[in-house]
Amino acid sequence: MKLRIKISRTSWILLAVGIFVILMSGLGAAYGTQQSEYNQLSEELFLTRSRLVKYSPDELSAQQEELEDQVAQIESEVTVNKDYISPSIENIEVIEALFAALAGTTNVEVVEISSPGLTNTEMEEITFSTLPFTVRIEGAVPNLLRFVNELSHEFPTHVVELIKMNIPEVAGVEEPAATIQLLIYTYQGD
Repeated sequence: MKLRIKISRTSWILLAVGIFVILMSGLGAAYGTQQSEYNQLSEELFLTRSRLVKYSPDELSAQQEELEDQVAQIESEVTVNKDYISPSIENIEVIEALFAALAGTTNVEVVEISSPGLTNTEMEEITFSTLPFTVRIEGAVPNLLRFVNELSHEFPTHVVELIKMNIPEVAGVEEPAATIQLLIYTYQGD
């Protein structure tokens, strides 16, 4: 037995219109998504072009040359500083003699000098040798201060870590003294 369904002409028209509406809404949604992506890409392209306009190739190459010049200048300064902090300070006895000579010119007496010897210190990927010293001196307060001040002329690559002054309250009982802890830096080269 065959079953036949008869659909009227009006039903066919309504079915065709329904299918047409479904197809058109699907195409409309696809078009809307595509239009949204197109707008986003257009905006990104505009922003990229505006950024590129800011930097012309001539400006970029000039900026690169300027930065390369700065790097060359800094490298030159590092070389000069490496030469300045040379390995001339290698012998503790020489340093002690310089302290004694400095004490003579500033009218103080070196009572004690001690050093544990050379150590290595790394600063900004450069290895330096450091020579720590503790120096105890005695003399008049102005002369003690002159000695400390003159250290920077004798040892331009030093860092004073501590100065401890001992000034007696009663004059003549005990002589004023100073204990100075310092590091002298020297560069050993590559």
